Amino acid sequence: MPNARALPLSRRGLLAAGGAVGLGALVTACGSKDSKGSDKSGGAAKKSGPWTFTDDRKTKISKKSTPQRIVAYIGSAAALYDFGVDKQIVGTFGPTTLKNGEPDKQAGDLPVDQVTVLGNEWGQFNVEKYAALRPELLITNMYDPGALFYVPDDSKDKILGLADSVAITSGRVSMLDPIKRYAELAESLGADLKAKKVVEAKARFEKAAETLRKTAKGSKIKVMACSASADLFYVSNPKVNADLIYFSELGVEFVEPKKLDQGGYFESLSWENADKYDADLLFLDDRTATLQPKDLKSKPTWSKLPAVKAGQITGWSSEPRFSYAGAAPLIEALTKAIQDAKKVS
Repeated sequence: MPNARALPLSRRGLLAAGGAVGLGALVTACGSKDSKGSDKSGGAAKKSGPWTFTDDRKTKISKKSTPQRIVAYIGSAAALYDFGVDKQIVGTFGPTTLKNGEPDKQAGDLPVDQVTVLGNEWGQFNVEKYAALRPELLITNMYDPGALFYVPDDSKDKILGLADSVAITSGRVSMLDPIKRYAELAESLGADLKAKKVVEAKARFEKAAETLRKTAKGSKIKVMACSASADLFYVSNPKVNADLIYFSELGVEFVEPKKLDQGGYFESLSWENADKYDADLLFLDDRTATLQPKDLKSKPTWSKLPAVKAGQITGWSSEPRFSYAGAAPLIEALTKAIQDAKKVS
């Protein structure tokens, strides 16, 4: 779900930074260490010869050889790493590390100490550091058509002038679509999709999806995907968020907000109106910058929500990692939460 730290108001407005969301212009905005070949760890092999890839803007990128110096939005980098792209990732932007230097949860399994971080927050992108990395390719998500996620508008032209870019659609499509696209991109970059870790991750994902399907079929639990900031409570739209679209396809019943904000990703409610919709289970945005249950005890309406009273709250990674390894645990956690929940609305 959207949530932007002092951001614009759209899916990206809310999604981008999590927590204190600002209102403004609409957001437009590495395998294992021994992975030097198509080994069982899933590392990307160094490929030679021409490289081409057509991204989701229908832009065809052609190079004389496979890119070896990639800078990516952290979610993109983490997904590629899951598929076996490793040493090629030299830089990231977006929430990569916490203030104490530890990896942000959005970094997944990516070894963040091996990459240059160009900016952890919305609007941060050190163009000088980016240029110094001698990038051959920039990769990011695209939640809205033509909008490169976390690439700042005020420096976009400079950034895109330094290297080719690849954008993968991650909104208004089922989560399976970007997962498959990142797999294709990773394979083009030399990753072995038949590597043990990739095959096992896909099997776990498929098993988790089938279990959720069976669980949802016999359940009457209504789920509300939501995010909390100091001033507003956001109810996400299950018809545009890629993960919620997929979970809906598996049979999960979500609350559908009626008065959507610009962009269509969510409805923002004042805390006085946070009880507008009934739900049995809260799927609460758990990104680092968003408010969590311990932070919300002072909100009277929050404490009165039936799901809160029943303790039926589970974390929602509202910016999912678009890989089998990244998505499988999310599906498993939602399944368990639905299984454990009781009807309260």
